[in-house]
Amino acid sequence: MFSFHVSGEVIISQEPYVCVPNNSSSISRCDGCFASSNLKKCSACQVVWYCGSNCQKLDWKLHRLECQVLSRLDKEKRKSVTPSIRLMLKLYLRRKLQNDNVIPSTTTDNYSLVEALVARILFELIIWFNQFGLVLCFSYNKSLMPAFVNNLFGKDMSDIDEKQLLLYAQIANLVNLILQWPEISINEIAENFSKLACNAHTICNSELRPLGTGLYPVISIINHSCLPNAVLVFEGRLAVVRAVQHVPKGAEGQFDDIQESAILEGYRCKDDGCSGFLLRDSDDKGFTCQQCGLVRSKEEIKKIASEVNILSKKTLALTSCGNHQEVVSTYKMIEKLQKKLYHPFSVNLMQTREKLIKILMELEDWKEALAYCQLTIPVYQRVYPQFHPLLGLQYYTCGKLEWFLGDTENAIKSMTEAVEILRITHGTNSPFMKELILKLEEAQAEASYKLSSKDE
Repeated sequence: MFSFHVSGEVIISQEPYVCVPNNSSSISRCDGCFASSNLKKCSACQVVWYCGSNCQKLDWKLHRLECQVLSRLDKEKRKSVTPSIRLMLKLYLRRKLQNDNVIPSTTTDNYSLVEALVARILFELIIWFNQFGLVLCFSYNKSLMPAFVNNLFGKDMSDIDEKQLLLYAQIANLVNLILQWPEISINEIAENFSKLACNAHTICNSELRPLGTGLYPVISIINHSCLPNAVLVFEGRLAVVRAVQHVPKGAEGQFDDIQESAILEGYRCKDDGCSGFLLRDSDDKGFTCQQCGLVRSKEEIKKIASEVNILSKKTLALTSCGNHQEVVSTYKMIEKLQKKLYHPFSVNLMQTREKLIKILMELEDWKEALAYCQLTIPVYQRVYPQFHPLLGLQYYTCGKLEWFLGDTENAIKSMTEAVEILRITHGTNSPFMKELILKLEEAQAEASYKLSSKDE
């Protein structure tokens, strides 16, 4: 029995109970491995793709049933089968296969764990975790990884707003029509959609780009924290939780969440020289700096926020027109306003800079993209713990840009930081990590050659 885990060690891993690739009109992925090349569509249902016979065979027990229900639909109705609907269909089909003993059930792979999500504490899984004397917590990024949430306690259906309930009911009705199983009520399907909304995880590649969605009942009960002791990454469809620091028996992240939320998502002090965070006044008329006591009025904040909102809508219109230079100019205006509005470590400000980096790289303006990337590093260091995949990947982006622009010395520093972090979060045997380490070695060899040439 383990009493602790060391940094980089895999604490727990789990295959999804069900998962689907995030297919769209622009991209399709293999249902087995999420690959996007050499795909062939299932000839019967014309909905599901596979990269080869191996993935198709491994998925056949489940897809055989799914294929039958999808094949009953006419061509137009099949276009309405979104990834979310497929996830729900597969949830019920897998339950049937386990009930019929076609697919085996285990302690950590059975439908009762799905039933327990949200509505109550997963006692069985908590006991299972406690066998290792661990209480785990990992962090999440609201914009990139919205499914990384704490689900020890659930959310009653009555807490869901009317519009969301209506949406669940409409989608549930479609699932019911597809399955044609009279024993399943629309209410039950709608409730399960609410569970998926709270518990499903975005499956990402090594660079944290979304590939699909999966339900991992064991992973879903892990607490999230602003100061995590573990992170979640994916190796294909496999969810892997790795320790990013020493995890003693019974430990859980301790942090002043009110203060951290105010810094990451709140407003800045009126005094440019003050790094304090603001909290709303009891009379709800303004926000007071908790460090120097200065007050910012609600009206002032509303005015700037309104200007940001107007410009944000403008970027959507400009983006749809393909006017990238104007988009860059508008985002820079948003950034200027956000610097007046938000704390320097604001996630909102960081997201704007991330958008600028992406557009500037599309425009091949590598120098300015690097400048913004370097601006985000201190924020990433504050937002994320020392070992976090997003921080490591940001260092990697900086390193690649620096190397491309000929700054080999700083590229080596950035890529070294990336390797030090990502070897903990990703391990060292994945193709991604092998490629990163190779790039670092190439940069080091280039620097060594330049140095020897100078000596000559």
